[in-house]
Amino acid sequence: MLELIDTHCHLDVAAFDSDRDAVWRRCGALGLSTILVPAIQADGWTHLLDCCARSEAGAPRLFPALGLHPVYLDRHREADIVALERALAEQRPAAVGEIGLDFFVEGLDPERQLRLFEAQLQIARDVGLPVLLHVRKAHDQVLAALRRIPVVGGIAHAFSGSLEQGRRYLDLGFALGFGGMLTFERSTKLRRLARQLPLEGIVLETDAPDLTVASHRGERNSPEYLPEILAALAAVRGLGLDEVARATTANARRVLGLDRV
Repeated sequence: MLELIDTHCHLDVAAFDSDRDAVWRRCGALGLSTILVPAIQADGWTHLLDCCARSEAGAPRLFPALGLHPVYLDRHREADIVALERALAEQRPAAVGEIGLDFFVEGLDPERQLRLFEAQLQIARDVGLPVLLHVRKAHDQVLAALRRIPVVGGIAHAFSGSLEQGRRYLDLGFALGFGGMLTFERSTKLRRLARQLPLEGIVLETDAPDLTVASHRGERNSPEYLPEILAALAAVRGLGLDEVARATTANARRVLGLDRV
């Protein structure tokens, strides 16, 4: 069985409340060894950590990431930065995230987003943790911030920037996350990127419950669909499933330092 890692899955959210354990167990049967669960806001950290604390033979390990998501800017408070520092020191999660900049959603103050992002980058740098980046219409601004405040690396989640921007992330020690949109034939730009970028810079993700695969269009996304994303990536690159699974799993372990957690 192929070993797979889902580097971005919101398994803690309410969409999974009715069947979270069943989904988790089915993922183990499909070959998922690890699922990374990124946070959205401070008041969800405790629940997220509780979800990730469970352990069962044959089921994936759940690794938490803690951070403040830019889209939920109005829910974050200044005190949350102090709380994040404390939580990282006490919990030592796998990463800081989901953090970043979103200049696509209207009504989100760009300057406040940048202040929040840079504060979290500084914390990640100080504690030596990788970061999970949320970036929409802001790749150049995020890359500039990463040059100002260098961190140990991480993942540019749901990457859809340019080839040049992708290479700049790789130069900074980041991997690029590809998910369910890769399974849609109409995603020609994304498929071209997945073919042109070096395989050693790519990791797999679902972003469940969002951004589902083509075979489940209009439905809740699930980490169970990660094998379909693997198949899509292998197809666009003209490689075997085994080779792509080994490479993306090794990439995820390396960039996230999972073997040290």
